[in-house]
Amino acid sequence: MGLMRFYVDPASAPAVWPTGHRAYITSFDGRVHSTRVDFDDRILTFRRQQQESGKLHIPWAIPGRGRPVVSTTSLPEREQPYVLPLELARGKLAEVREQAAVWQQLRMVMPPEYTRSQQTAFQLLARASSSQDDLELTCRLAEESLRNSFDAAELLTREYVAQRRASRPAAGAPRSALLGARLDADLLNLPIADRLPGVFGAVAVPIEWNAIEPDEGNYSWDAVNRVMAYAAEHRLVMRGGPLVDFGPGGLPNWLKTWQNDILNLPSFVCDFVETAVSKYMGMIRLWEVAASGNTGGALALSEDHRLAIVARVLETASRTHSDGQFFIRVDQPWGEYQARGQHRLSPLQFVDALLRSNLGLTGVNLEIAMGYQPAGSLSRDLFSISRLIDLWSQLGVQLHVTLAAPSSMEVDSAGDDDLEVIPSAPAGAWTPAAQEKWLTETASLLIAKPAVTGVFISHLSDAIPHYYPNAGIIAADGTPKPAFASLKAMPR
Repeated sequence: MGLMRFYVDPASAPAVWPTGHRAYITSFDGRVHSTRVDFDDRILTFRRQQQESGKLHIPWAIPGRGRPVVSTTSLPEREQPYVLPLELARGKLAEVREQAAVWQQLRMVMPPEYTRSQQTAFQLLARASSSQDDLELTCRLAEESLRNSFDAAELLTREYVAQRRASRPAAGAPRSALLGARLDADLLNLPIADRLPGVFGAVAVPIEWNAIEPDEGNYSWDAVNRVMAYAAEHRLVMRGGPLVDFGPGGLPNWLKTWQNDILNLPSFVCDFVETAVSKYMGMIRLWEVAASGNTGGALALSEDHRLAIVARVLETASRTHSDGQFFIRVDQPWGEYQARGQHRLSPLQFVDALLRSNLGLTGVNLEIAMGYQPAGSLSRDLFSISRLIDLWSQLGVQLHVTLAAPSSMEVDSAGDDDLEVIPSAPAGAWTPAAQEKWLTETASLLIAKPAVTGVFISHLSDAIPHYYPNAGIIAADGTPKPAFASLKAMPR
């Protein structure tokens, strides 16, 4: 069994560590190892089956930035514990300087403030590394270095967005990416519906199997038709789906009878996909054919079984609509779910297998949901989100990104009961202002990325049933939250 140990200074170790158990180790290829976390006295221990070098990824308190995930460099196993703050500072600074070198090669001009912050971080790291006979001093200097590295990362990322925006064609050119949101039929009855076209240029039309065919053979398309009529009237780009949701509760209950039938189950799935695509192919060109295939949860399907069904679904959809563009949604795109030891493929490997099969996959919809557990992603800064997009861009396909972040820590009666909001915002607790800041800054970054062709909000209103608690940009009483106005005013 592989074993990695880290010394944690009591002054920097949190008294309450709500996300500490979700720390994990990755291999050189980014695959997440099944990781067991133990904290005893001043030593943090990580156990895994593999005995090889690896990177630790752990939520860590950064003043003014909440508890974003921070990563070490690749470390070999050794008997002597590593000093955790020192290795985190080394890892963050290495990421920042590596990214700066890449962007410099692309002729990005480095801002002077960035240069000063990263130089300060390096000097503090050097002092911390040479002071390890005094562990308390080492930890204090490393924490200061880490804070400066985060400052440098933020300056670098904001400058990237600004220079990308400035390099675009003159005003009046087509937008580089769609800005949209999921639109449920129940929202069409609310006064806010008239204001949506002024904010969004696209809508995600919910064409979901478990809602359309709750009983075998009985279809109800009324809600879909209403949303599509609204979108057509206001000339909004439509993306239909997800047609098949492999997440918990995402498939019709009547399919449970067939969950172990590896021959007939794919036939039922493909029949629905063919029916839906054939019905709306004259109005919808963008399709999200599957969601949560990488994580699963519906009908206890195995990973191999889900991958095979997604492949069949893609093949069916592309054969039915030869001019369509087909996406699959990937949740938890950093792959934290692999730390539980129930998945073999990383998110990237799951998609790569489909691309290599040449089944007509046009793009990937990455779902980034911050502030939730057990689903959703651990908190990351803008710099880490930028690096994630750059990684997925290497696939050479279009990227859509679906965003979700809570506006409150309170219980959401219309949200999923199995999800908990965790205090991971920069100021700690999530508030409407914190949601606004995260959504607008993240959306601005994503629109600046060449590979991103669409940015979508997970759902609009908290008044109707939804998955992520408090993630709507319209409150349950119909009042727009601050994010609504900010998204409308955001430069695109």
